[in-house]
Amino acid sequence: MSFDELLNELQGAKSNEGDQNHVSIEKLFHETFMSRHSSFKSFNEFLRKGNFDVDTLEDIDNIPEELLDRHVNRETDFGSWKSMLGRANEDYEADQRV
Repeated sequence: MSFDELLNELQGAKSNEGDQNHVSIEKLFHETFMSRHSSFKSFNEFLRKGNFDVDTLEDIDNIPEELLDRHVNRETDFGSWKSMLGRANEDYEADQRV
């Protein structure tokens, strides 16, 4: 799945929060996930540290991928935004199977 496809999926999650097939950003990047993979307790704190002005998922989509990758690489144990997002999705799916 490409970066744009993942972001589109997340954008759908925000607008379809009642739909069980879509997952919100808050559920993907919850406090435990962020604490485990970074020095941050929240995804918003992580974004603020990167000086990203984000209020919506569309705002995340508007961040140049190179800048987001650099911030993820520097502030988390992931090498890119795509790998961070992929792991969050994998963890969420695993939690749902338990």
